[in-house]
Amino acid sequence: MATDFRALARSAPLDVIVPLQRCLTPAVPDAGNGDGELALGPTPVPASQQALHQPFNSDLPTISGFDDAIDVMHSLQRPKKITIVGSDGHRYSFLCKPKDDLRKDARLMEFNAMINQLFGGDSRARSRRLRICTYAVVPLNEECGLIEWVPNTVGVRHVLLRLYSAHGVSVSMAQAKALLDAPGAEPERQFLDHVLPRFPSVLHEWFVRQFGSPHLWLEARSLFTRSAAVMSMVGHILGLGDRHCENILLDERSGGVLHVDFNCLFDKGLSLEKPERVPFRLTHNMVDAMGVTGYEGAFRRSCELALGLLREHRDALMSVLESFLHDPLVEWSRRTTRAASRSKETEGLPNEHASRSLSAIRRKLQGSLQGMAPLSVEGQVDELIQQATDPKRLCQMYVGWAPFM
Repeated sequence: MATDFRALARSAPLDVIVPLQRCLTPAVPDAGNGDGELALGPTPVPASQQALHQPFNSDLPTISGFDDAIDVMHSLQRPKKITIVGSDGHRYSFLCKPKDDLRKDARLMEFNAMINQLFGGDSRARSRRLRICTYAVVPLNEECGLIEWVPNTVGVRHVLLRLYSAHGVSVSMAQAKALLDAPGAEPERQFLDHVLPRFPSVLHEWFVRQFGSPHLWLEARSLFTRSAAVMSMVGHILGLGDRHCENILLDERSGGVLHVDFNCLFDKGLSLEKPERVPFRLTHNMVDAMGVTGYEGAFRRSCELALGLLREHRDALMSVLESFLHDPLVEWSRRTTRAASRSKETEGLPNEHASRSLSAIRRKLQGSLQGMAPLSVEGQVDELIQQATDPKRLCQMYVGWAPFM
């Protein structure tokens, strides 16, 4: 840091708050409805309570300095991990991402924060600890930004590779692709008979090793199942794709699921060279970690509860997403033709691509799936689970998505 970014290193200390999720999220006055539930309607808050309420703590950490070491990641854009020293003495890590528009990720974090509020206002969701793990995303301009580094997390891919290595199983994407693309062979039969048997279900072993005592193991497995269910439903509604094993992390302390990289939103996966055929990741390893009931137990019930709440509050959720109409993303802006951008007739009109995406989200929140009549919450969840676990769909997924893991 002191050598390559001298100006930044010398600027500390700064009277700037460390951009953590908890520091950027204001606390709203609790306007309860008398029975312990959060009132989601327009409940008036007494003036005296408004005057005393502090949306932010007065002791939020500011930037005291920077660690000199910078870690360069090995991915394509070579993002850098920096560590900020806070005024409270703690160290906070962030990922500096270049050549990536993070406004979509930031907007999704706002959306997820609202969903957490909705879940927090429902006693059934609270009792099951249904929530989404969020983190700070700070866009600095259209092509770079900061992402809060969530500590004590590990990618599902890393966990599975380590477990397969312990079993003497070699994971070769090229070999799997060769088997799936064998000339003259039926892809589904190849997938079921030759690919899946090479990769047994092992994810449950990570929970046994990571959480030694029975009650910690059960609690971690339950949290994994429920957090996976929540993000499966939210991801379906938003058309979230690219859920390969590196974009799903596990919390090593709690067993919860954390999703990263939200670039493939609004059903973008359907327009890829090899379109995505499943609504979310529910491969045999994911099901294996959920216990003997698989997706028929807590996963299905949590999906139904989460989707039911999303559909119940669809108007509030859509109002948050409406901002996409008035602040189109760079990705959508680039699709707009130059002639249309110059035309005075289109000035001030909603972005066409954003409008189509919002219409698709609205249909999902009404229970409509492609080519089907509107379904009940239970029917919609059942259809999504069937699609996510269908071998006919999984065998058509891009091999890098690793549908066999």
